Amino acid sequence: HGCTGKGNDQVRFELAIKRFAPEMTIIAPWREWDIKGRDEEIDYAEAHKVPLKISRETNYSKDKNLWHLSHEGLDLEDPANEPQYEKEGFLEMGVSPVAAPDKATYVTIDFEKGVPVAVDGEKMKASDIIRKLNKLGGENGIGLLDIVENRLVGMKDRGVYETPGGTILYKAHECLEMITVDKDTAHMKSKLAVDFADLVYNGKWFTPLREALSAFADKTQEHVTGSVKLKLYKGNMITASITSPESLYSEELVTFNESAYDQTNATGFINLWGLPDTVLALREQGKL
Repeated sequence: HGCTGKGNDQVRFELAIKRFAPEMTIIAPWREWDIKGRDEEIDYAEAHKVPLKISRETNYSKDKNLWHLSHEGLDLEDPANEPQYEKEGFLEMGVSPVAAPDKATYVTIDFEKGVPVAVDGEKMKASDIIRKLNKLGGENGIGLLDIVENRLVGMKDRGVYETPGGTILYKAHECLEMITVDKDTAHMKSKLAVDFADLVYNGKWFTPLREALSAFADKTQEHVTGSVKLKLYKGNMITASITSPESLYSEELVTFNESAYDQTNATGFINLWGLPDTVLALREQGKL
């Protein structure tokens, strides 16, 4: 594989191989040959007639798939340098928010048990949903991320990411969870998300802990069914509406107008909830 010896890719590749084929020999040329940098890689490719999409001037390190595109290297190696989003050829999946249309685009995403199933009422498989949202998000400057990561190998690395469709999906899903997932579960899911992200980032996908955390996440999605409408505008995603047949939101309970809720119940609850504070105060006053 083509790792540089510095990144997390090598860890992910090799931990997966060790899980399923521990006897397999791993060949990583950059780690084993005398290659010192990307220019020497280009020299090798040119000498062996390997076609390249890059030149020495556009020699960003890029990894692209259906979900996203990452940019690293060259001027991006210094966090003091602003990414040249408007430069021709830099962005591939979309445009800079500056170049996005002056008119907002609305998109509605339907979910069933946490899984996206339709865009603007049209049912489609997940991969096509991502393609559709990549197009809409890219056109509206959605999903650009400039981040300095903490690599597993111990160094910080600056990268710029394009994730238009994924960013829209994440936002819509997060909105729907707000009205369909109970408070305690939502808070626990938020806490475990950091552990889950670390686990996956560090290459430990094929582990019992990852499977257990995924089982928890799957359980939390049983009632995450409904529709979210987002307003896309120059890199922003504005929530327009959230609806769900599984909603825990009750307008009858939260309304500022007259409702069936008995406000006097709060008195006894607060007295009990605040009892430890009351006891502390009494001790400090010498009244216990």
